[in-house]
Amino acid sequence: MKNNNKKLSLLCLPAFIAMPAFAVDLDHAMPYVLSSILLFSFGALLLAHLSILKMRRYQSRLEQSEERLRLSLWGSGDELWDWNIASGSLYRSSSWQHPVELKPETNQFPPNREQIHPRDIERVTEQLYQHLAGETPYFEAAYRLRASDGGWVWVLDRGKVVSTDAEGVATRMTGTLKNIQLLKQTEERLELFARCLENISDAVVICDTNFIVLEVNHSFSTITGKSREQVIKKPFDLAMYPSRFVQDIGHTLQTTGSWQGEVQDQRINGEVYQAELNFDIVRDDHGVLTQFVAVFSDISERKKREAELSRLANSDTLTGLPNRAMFSAELGRLVEREVKHALLVFDLDNFKKINDSLGHQLGDSLLIKLAERLSQMTRQKERLYRLGGDEFAILLENTNDIHTITTMAKELIKQINQPFFISQHELAVTSSIGIVLYPEDGRDPEALLRNADTAMYHAKSDGANRYLFFNDSMNKLAVKRLQLENLIRHGLKEDFFTVYYQPKMDILSGQLVGMEALVRFITPKRGLISPASFIPVSEETGQIVEIGEVVLRKACLDVKRWIDQGLFHGRVAVNLSVKQFMLPYLCEQIDDVLQQTELPSYHLELEITEGTVMQSPKMAIDTMKKLRARGIHLAMDDFGTGYSSLAYLKQFPLNTLKIDKAFIDDMNTARGRNMVDTIVTIAHNLSLTVVAEGVEQAEQLAQLKQLRCEIIQGYFYSKPLSAADFTQFLLDQKQNKPRLAAVPVSI
Repeated sequence: MKNNNKKLSLLCLPAFIAMPAFAVDLDHAMPYVLSSILLFSFGALLLAHLSILKMRRYQSRLEQSEERLRLSLWGSGDELWDWNIASGSLYRSSSWQHPVELKPETNQFPPNREQIHPRDIERVTEQLYQHLAGETPYFEAAYRLRASDGGWVWVLDRGKVVSTDAEGVATRMTGTLKNIQLLKQTEERLELFARCLENISDAVVICDTNFIVLEVNHSFSTITGKSREQVIKKPFDLAMYPSRFVQDIGHTLQTTGSWQGEVQDQRINGEVYQAELNFDIVRDDHGVLTQFVAVFSDISERKKREAELSRLANSDTLTGLPNRAMFSAELGRLVEREVKHALLVFDLDNFKKINDSLGHQLGDSLLIKLAERLSQMTRQKERLYRLGGDEFAILLENTNDIHTITTMAKELIKQINQPFFISQHELAVTSSIGIVLYPEDGRDPEALLRNADTAMYHAKSDGANRYLFFNDSMNKLAVKRLQLENLIRHGLKEDFFTVYYQPKMDILSGQLVGMEALVRFITPKRGLISPASFIPVSEETGQIVEIGEVVLRKACLDVKRWIDQGLFHGRVAVNLSVKQFMLPYLCEQIDDVLQQTELPSYHLELEITEGTVMQSPKMAIDTMKKLRARGIHLAMDDFGTGYSSLAYLKQFPLNTLKIDKAFIDDMNTARGRNMVDTIVTIAHNLSLTVVAEGVEQAEQLAQLKQLRCEIIQGYFYSKPLSAADFTQFLLDQKQNKPRLAAVPVSI
């Protein structure tokens, strides 16, 4: 071996000999080469070290991330699972405080099938199949798993396929398992409350603090007839009460926390029922008021039973009428509250003879039939009572009007005088009536009843079959009213009613633009009867309807004649009374009059008072629209003296607004002028023409002109004129003669 090395050295020697310079350079370069190798090695070691540090930091962050994930899952109560579908292995990240027994290796479908509650297996299997088939974006199922203690735990299982093979078949699925046992218990508790709420017989309504309905139960729909959809997100209301009633309930709830009372309401079919209503408040955890809860029950049947018991206690056993105890209580109530009223006490004349001759049984039958007949003619406010034997009483509440009372007395006598047919007997009976008024004829119930009996006995003494007031002056007034009623009836028959006309003048030009037709009652013997006397009586008796038709017909005939003569081209205003306006055939009646008189409808204006239209605004609007459709003008008379609402006023299809004379007379004061100015402004804003009534002075005319009133009516231009005198007035107007002087007259 040594020889070989020597040979090798000898072989290499010539090369070194041949290159002496290179050998020298190599010796010098050797340290640099070694240094480079050392630097390179050090750099490699440094890079390796840095890589190791980087790997360690990455590993640390990964561990931190895993730690956070574990902590997050632990904090949320979720378990992370990873299911290798092909191998059947199931990985779980952690355990619960009450763990379920899930095996890490399972070839069942779904995994750990035997641990799932038997009632939930089919549903879970179906949902898992759907997801694996790609029919759902993710798998989610709530079901029960067997716990380690042998019980059942509700879990929410959520997962998603994360890996598939080349053919798209799912191979791996991951997800979370959440313990929702407490949530399910809470849900079951809420469902229990909901079922109880839904099945109780009382209606329940949950509202927000503005009484907007949030929820109702089934009994609410049963009682009211309204479905849940009809009331949700709508205001809670009681149809038979103003909106203010519910607002007052809200104020009470805010103050005391509860409200209770009995109310009436309407079912959706219009049937009225009674309910016992209780409202309470609901507060949140911070004590803030959040909802109102109403509970009510239908007590209609209970109220009927109570009413029946009350009726039995307060009814006469023979006739069924309220008995003497009920009468005494009602009379005492009226006196205690100082309500004006009239008491009519009456019995049958010679009733004892009927009992003695025909027997008490027939007498009782007579009283029963009498009670039935009289009950049909009395209204709720005119209660009929049996005081005992053959004695009866009627209370007329809130009236001392002589005409109303005498009308009732006459109708009683008329009804009693009609024959009764009982057990093959025709009985003709009469009655005597005593009448007293509170407080004129007594200040306590005993005095009133005593004086009524006295008046009744005086009526019997005067011949029976009549009525008598306890107060003699009242008797005289009743006689006078009866005479006037008969005189009106005679006047209609004999055509004693005529029409006078008062001009309506343009305030700027002084020219005639129309007239108002005014009824006058002139009799051969008594002369002129004041409208203040006969109009109230005719309104009470209903004769005003016939009088109104007479005035309308005569006014249309006169105006048609003046138009044909070329004397007039404006409108005649005719007043409509309340009873006329309420006639169901009013429009047809006016059509007949216009057709018969051949007067074009645009020459007619109908004046209606505030009180008339405000009795039933909706009905009034319908009637007024029908009249306007015929081309008839409409005016509101005596504006400002009634109680009309501006909200309704703008809905009325009016043409004209008439300012009452009372406001014109008050124009000498600043307040009076401001009032007239306000009325004129309202009218103009509603595009209505303004007519001022009762203008008598030049100063009033000047003020009205300044306030931009268009038309005036009153003695300043003319008194009401007969048809003949108005013809002359028209001729004078046509010839531009000066206006008539203001002459006060009684007509």
